[in-house]
Order: sequence, then C-alpha cells, then structure tokens
Amino acid sequence: MTSSTIFSGVSPISLPAAATGGNSPLTLRDMLFFLRMRWLWIAATTFAFLVMAGSYVLTAEPTFVANTQLVIFPQVSGSEAQRAFAEDAFIEGQLEIAKSSDVVGGTVTALGLDTDPNFVDQTPSLQDRAKNWLMGVSSEPDTASQEATGPGPRDTQPQQQIEDGRIHDRAVATLLNMMGVRRVGSSTIIEISAAASTPQRAVDIADTLARQYIQKNIAMKANASRQYSEWLTRFVSEQQRGLAEAASALASFTSNPRDQFKLAELQSATDARRTLYENTLNQLTEAKQRITYPVSDATIVSRATLPLSKARPRSTLIIAFAAAVGLGVGFALAMIRHAGDRRIVRPHQIAEAGGLPFVTLLATSRTRNGHSARFLAAGTGSSGTAAAYPVIPGMTELSATVVGLRRKRRVVIGIVAVNPGGGASTIACELAVLSAISGAQTLLIDAAAQKSSLSKAIAPHSSTGLVDVLDNGELIQTAALPLTPTLKFLPLGKVEAVTPAIRLSSRRTQLSFADLKKEFDAIFVDISAFSASPDANAIAPELDGILVVTSHGHTSIDDTMHVIETLRNVGAEILGAIINHAPKRIES
Repeated sequence: MTSSTIFSGVSPISLPAAATGGNSPLTLRDMLFFLRMRWLWIAATTFAFLVMAGSYVLTAEPTFVANTQLVIFPQVSGSEAQRAFAEDAFIEGQLEIAKSSDVVGGTVTALGLDTDPNFVDQTPSLQDRAKNWLMGVSSEPDTASQEATGPGPRDTQPQQQIEDGRIHDRAVATLLNMMGVRRVGSSTIIEISAAASTPQRAVDIADTLARQYIQKNIAMKANASRQYSEWLTRFVSEQQRGLAEAASALASFTSNPRDQFKLAELQSATDARRTLYENTLNQLTEAKQRITYPVSDATIVSRATLPLSKARPRSTLIIAFAAAVGLGVGFALAMIRHAGDRRIVRPHQIAEAGGLPFVTLLATSRTRNGHSARFLAAGTGSSGTAAAYPVIPGMTELSATVVGLRRKRRVVIGIVAVNPGGGASTIACELAVLSAISGAQTLLIDAAAQKSSLSKAIAPHSSTGLVDVLDNGELIQTAALPLTPTLKFLPLGKVEAVTPAIRLSSRRTQLSFADLKKEFDAIFVDISAFSASPDANAIAPELDGILVVTSHGHTSIDDTMHVIETLRNVGAEILGAIINHAPKRIES
C-alpha cells in the first residue's frame, strides 16, 4: 500500500521538467513569481539610486553655457579645389589658435579668474594629490628646504610669484575644461562656448574669449607685419645705397662720356635701381600701416546672450538614467538573492528534493491562537456548524487526506515542524476539528513536551494526561477530554525525566496505538519540533505516517530535507509536507 494510493483524494502536484532530469524552461509564471517575491529588492534599489540622483541634482552647482559666434575670412587663392582645401586648413588652424594658452590665459587675466576662489580651488584636489604621489612629485612647495639652505642661484623669483603662477596655470586648465570651440557645419563660422556657475559669468567668459582670440589674431598679423617691415627697412637701406652708387657712377660717366653704350647701360641700371627702391619703399609704407592698423581675419557676428536655463546637471536625464541603472542593479541583486535563497517559498522545492507526492500551502497567521474557542465553535455538532466553521485556506486538501487514511484504516498521523514556531500544533488542531466535523471519531494527542501549547489552551487545569495514561491505560477514559460528540483531546500531563514520545517508542507502556485504533477512526499526534527535541525520531516509527510542517519564507530546504531523510532512516513514512504561514495568493 503506497503513499500515492493513500492520498488519492488529494490534488497531486505536477512536477516541472527539472524533476525528470530535463531543463525547466523559464515561463511567464516563473517571472511573475520572481517579481512578486523580489519586488521589494528591486523597488528599494531603484529608490536608493533615485535618492542619490535627486540629492546630486538638488545639491550640484548649476552650470550655464553661453555661445559667441565669429565669422572667419580665409585669405586663400588658387583653383576652387585648392581654395577649399586651404580654407579648411586655415579654419582648423584658427580653431587651435582660439584654444591656445595665450587666448585662454588672456581671458583669465582679463576677468581675474585666477583670483576668484569660486572659480579655481587653490588647494590641490585629492585626485591631484594622488597623481602627484604616484608620480613621486610633491604637490606642496618645499619651503622647509628653502628656509634651511636659503635661496639658490636658480631661485630668483619670490615664492609668492611662483605660487601665483601655479594658480594662474590652474585657472587656465580649469577654463580649458569649461570652454569649447567648434566649426558650425562646413561654413566659415566658428562658435566659442563657455560654461560657468552663473549666466552672466558664462556670457562674460564667452565674449572675452572671442575678443582675446581676435586680439591674438591681430597681434599675430601685426607681429608678422613688423618682422616684414624690419626686413623691408634693411632691404630699402641696401637699395638706397645701391641707387646712390648707381647714380654716382652715372653722374661720373656723364661728365666725361666716352662710350654711348656704357652710358645707356648705366642709365638703365640706375632706373632699375630707382624703380626697385620706390617699390620697396611703398611696400615698407604699407607694412608700417598694417602694424599700426592691422585687420583681423575674424569678426564677431553674434555675441553671447544670457542662457535662460541651466545646461548641467540635466535633471531629467540624470533621474531617468538613475532609474534605469537602479532597476538593472535591483534586478541583478534580486536574481542573486533569488538564486541563493534556500528558504522554502514554493511547493515544488520540497516535492522535487524530497520526492513527496503531496505538498500543501496553508495561509495560517503567525498570531493565530485560541484553540479552545475554535473547539467551542465546532462543539454544537449540528449540521450548520460545519458550514459556519471558518476553514483555513488549504486545509480542505489536508482534510481529504484524513478521509483517505480513514478508509485504509491507517489512522495515526504525527504532525512535526522542522523548527519551533512552525505551527504544527495549530495544524494538528485544525485537522482534528475537520475530522470530527466530518463525523469520524477523532482523538487529538498532545505529545509536544517542549511546548505543550494545545494543553495550555484547551485543558490548562487538567490533572491527568498522556504521561499518566502511559503508566495506567485505564485512565484513558478520564484523561481524554470529550470536546464534541466526535472529538476527544488527550493533554500532555506533567512530564518528568523522559518525554511521552520516547516512552511510547519503547512499547513498554499501558497505552498502544493499536488499542486506540479500535475506538477512534483518526488520531492526530502533536510532536515537538524536530530541531528542538528528538521526540520525532523516537515516535515516528510507531505512527502510520508523518506530516512535516515548514514555515513559508523561513524554513530552509536543507533543514527540511535533513528532517525528511532522518525520519525515513528510522523507518517513518513521510506522507507529505505542509508549507505554513504562506501568503493567501501564491502559485506553486
């Protein structure tokens, strides 16, 4: 007679493919179960990331960006293809000039950015300190050695001037990171953008950068014209001497001409010298004019305007990114937790690992007490009582096992929890009540010596109990308290050195389950939790079957399998398992 035959009245659990050796595919039901079990991890992680992003958005200093546009007039010549290539090269060069240290440094000096503590931090950052430490460079001036040895021959600048230079360089580097120069499309317009903590500061920096760039362009052209002028000045002096010599030779020959051909030659050389001198003199005049009034290759076409909104931080983008990252991290943490969680949350965990044909979910509250009140509710024995009796969700399936067992005359069932607080006493009480309501003569025995909650709740003042019946079998008539016409309760009694469960396993007592089966159709035995007492190992072989009780979300599958395997090793028959304290809506 197998367990599958005994539990014919119970809905079997359909095991997934993993139980037969195949790979269980991920179904929508599994994903919904995962979300229902781990949604708090996902929500908490996402909320944490949103809080960090919100804190950053609220506390970060806003950055405003202003843009100034300039048009460049390339001075190129040649064919169309040559002009296009030369124009691109010229504009690229102008972009690099706009980003040069002279332009940026001039802007820093013009606006006094190196003296603004809000713009440049004069204290080296932690990153700079770490970089200097790794490179073996000290970020602080070696003032101690200078004080000890005095200024060396190369230390000609005052220390304050050196420090000011460092601050200026740091301000230049900061501004380089806050500015940008780009070409607008394929046109000859370039755009200089600047970022700052205030709109007006951004406008001032952008316009000053543009002016400094134009000044740099003018200075470069003036410097080139100055060099050209200096060369022309020397060349004019040479031409002037040459013209004077040619004129002197012509005058000497004219006063005493002897050869007309020689005269014509001297006259031609003098005229050529004079023409070259006059042309060079004109070029020198033009070069000096370019020095005094140079023209830039670029001009401002659109000055910077006050930005209406901040450019950074981008609140919407940051919040959206934080939410996406939080969801991803939350899902990852939830999957790690879900994969490593050994707590029992689904029936198939026990069914697959223990090979049990029957696993039931019960939605019993952890605070459910008052056994005597429930017995009194069932005590009238009328037909209306059964209809009015509140049944715990999932208990109907367990009552079907009672019917099946009573038909096969295997009527002694032990209920044992894996850990204390699993609710085995409540389940034993409920099974006994339902069995009695169905009309079966039922006996409920409290054998939980560690914590006799049934005896305290139902018969707190009973003078005799199971302990006394073991010594004198005739006391069963007075010790078993009639609660209803079909239900009796045998309290624990006063336990001394040896628990009643261990005494029953010796088969040397006045009470035997074989005698009780002649009077009762169903007998339920409440046993102490497996982890708290060895009673289950002792009494389990004397019973017709054991129901193992676990706590949803608290009992681990490893502890449960240890209980099942241990009980089987001592000869007990595991009829099934119960997952107590389960949520009212959970899928298997």
